[in-house]
Parts: sequence; structure tokens; C-alpha cells
Amino acid sequence: MSKRPPSALRAFLRSEASGGILLMGAAALALVVANSPLADTYFHTLHLMAGPMSLAHWINDGLMALFFLLVGLEIKREFVDGHLSSWADRGLPAIAATAGMIVPALIYLAIAGPVPGLARGWAIPAATDIAFAIGVMAILGSRVPASLKLFLTTVAIVDDMGAVAVIALAYTSGIHGPALLAAAIIMGVMFVLNRVGVQKLWPYLGLAVLLWLAVLLSGVHATIAGVLAASLIPIRVTPGAPDSAESPLHRLEHGLHKWVAFGIVPLFGFANAGVSLKGLGMEHLVAPLPLGVAGGLFLGKQLGVFLAVWLCARFGIAQRPGGATWLQTYGMCLLCGIGFTMSLFVGGLAFSDPLLIDEVKIGVLGGSLVSALAGYLVLRVAAERKKVQD
Repeated sequence: MSKRPPSALRAFLRSEASGGILLMGAAALALVVANSPLADTYFHTLHLMAGPMSLAHWINDGLMALFFLLVGLEIKREFVDGHLSSWADRGLPAIAATAGMIVPALIYLAIAGPVPGLARGWAIPAATDIAFAIGVMAILGSRVPASLKLFLTTVAIVDDMGAVAVIALAYTSGIHGPALLAAAIIMGVMFVLNRVGVQKLWPYLGLAVLLWLAVLLSGVHATIAGVLAASLIPIRVTPGAPDSAESPLHRLEHGLHKWVAFGIVPLFGFANAGVSLKGLGMEHLVAPLPLGVAGGLFLGKQLGVFLAVWLCARFGIAQRPGGATWLQTYGMCLLCGIGFTMSLFVGGLAFSDPLLIDEVKIGVLGGSLVSALAGYLVLRVAAERKKVQD
């Protein structure tokens, strides 16, 4: 008898919590190195050429395709056999995630949009970093109700879907028809394999590599290939039971998760969070771009998500997460402003000027740090108040 893997959600939360803490360390280390005597070595190494691309591009366009593959697998699992499998379950997270993308974008545009050329960055504060946010919750331990961890995870998964759509539609320039046609043919082959019941993973993985290459050559960002490939991996539905060991999607997800959480995402954070503060005066720290990004993350996320939850509860559309007070719910909404990984990724697509990219990093780091600290403090105070009331 083959042993079933553990619950995907429990394993997911454990890995995300540990991976989030590791990501915090990687980001802090990158900042230290970028402002130390090792700075030149750090930046020079990232720009070393390895074949057709630099090391930084291999990380951002190659390894991050595996991150997006995992994101795609998680989205498909939740929609087919998870906590987003029914319209009733999807309602509140979908509304909250949508509001949590729109309001930050509006705040960003209000602050940075009037400056010529900066409107392209409107999507930078749109997504929540699951690993970072769950990592903060892990530090709080049992002070955070499980319902809030689940709700934060589902909201983040839904706005990851939005971020993927934005990357595909808003940050694609110049389509190469033959390569796009090749990508469509490869996806067609994967679809046929799925329909005829092929359960072995290796044909899908081989075709996924070809799909990545075709998408890279097509002009669409290469990481989108990860999500497209994930949508075509077969899944064996096991409602109300642990994941099936025979399900290709579950096997691949469990196999990828630790590599992504403990390797790829921290490496991405280390490669992208490093910003040298030498030569950056106060005028750069309070420029419209970093203020727009930080404001979108800290103000926009909490306003969008919390108002969506409150209005849904007020008008009977849905209830707030069970077992959580309104103050705890607000603390969770603050953590939604941690936009580290996806925000840095989108920032690198939106701008090519090194100075603007540094300003994006400052805004992302500042907005995410303030959101993390504020969310931590609110959740800690809320837990103490609830303990006294109980």
C-alpha cells in the first residue's frame, strides 16, 4: 500500500511559515550585503552571464517559473478539491482579494500616477506574499485563529491569480506568433494526455520545459508557462480525505513545495531585495514611486480587504472568519499588505531604469515591513483582549 501524503493545507501552512521566516532572513541579508564592502561582488555576480541570460535573469525568468508552477498547482487544487471548490467558499475571498487589488492600485495611481512614466507600476502593490505573511503569523503561534490563517491563504491565492493575469496582459510587449503557436500546440498535447488518462508525471514535465521555452520566445513573460502547465496536470479528487498518493498534481505539489519555499523564493528574495542606499538621498526615499508603492501596500491592502469583509458581513453576503474578533480580522488585513515576492517581481517587469527599480525596492520593503509590524502588534493585542474576555 502506498502511503498517502499529509494534508496539503497543513503541509502548505507549515512550509509557508518556515519559508516565510527564511525569506525574511534572506531579504535582510541582501540589504546588509548591498550596503557592505561586498556590494560590488554582490551586484557583479548577479549580472554574470550564464549562457544566453544573466544569473539574475535565470533566477527571475527560469527558477521563478517553478514558483509560478507551484502557484498554479495550488490554485487548481483549491478550485477543484479544496477551500475554493464551491461558489459559497469562493465568494468572500474573491471579493476581498479583488478589493485588495483595486484599492492599492488606486492609491498608487493617486500618488505616483501623475508623474510621467510611473503609471506602469500600478500593479506592484496588488498581491500579498503568502510566505511572508504566514511567517509573521507563525511567530504569533496559537494567538492567531486557524480560520484567519486559512482566510489569508485563500485571499492570497486568489490575488495571485489576479497578479498572473496582470503580468500576462499588462506586461507583455511584442508577440512572436510562431512561438505562441508552438506554445498552444504543446498545451494541446498536454490536454490530450490529460484526457486519455496519462498519470505519469514525466511526460507533463518534459512538455512543461518546452512550453517554458516557447512562452519565453513568444514575448509573454516566461513564468506564465508555469501556471499554464499547472492547469494541465491531472488531479485525482479526494473530497473530505487526505490527498491521493496516485494524484499527479498532489505528487508534484508536495515534491515542489520545499524546494520552492526553502530554496527558490529565498534565493529570489536575496537576489532582488538588495538595494544600495549609498547615493540615495531623502528625495529618493520620499519620491512618488516608493511612496505610491508603500502607500498602496500599507493603506490600500488593509482598506480594501477589511472593508470588503465588513461590508459582506454587514449586508449578509458572508460572515467574517469563524472564531476571530473584528480586531483580529483587521490584524490579518494588515498582513495582506506584505507584498514582497510578487511586488518585487512585478516591479522588475514594470521598470527597467535601475534607479526606479531601487525606488520600487524601497517602497516594497518599507510598505511590507510596516504592514508586518502593524499586523503583528494588532494580532498580539487582539489575542490578549480576547483572552481577557474569555
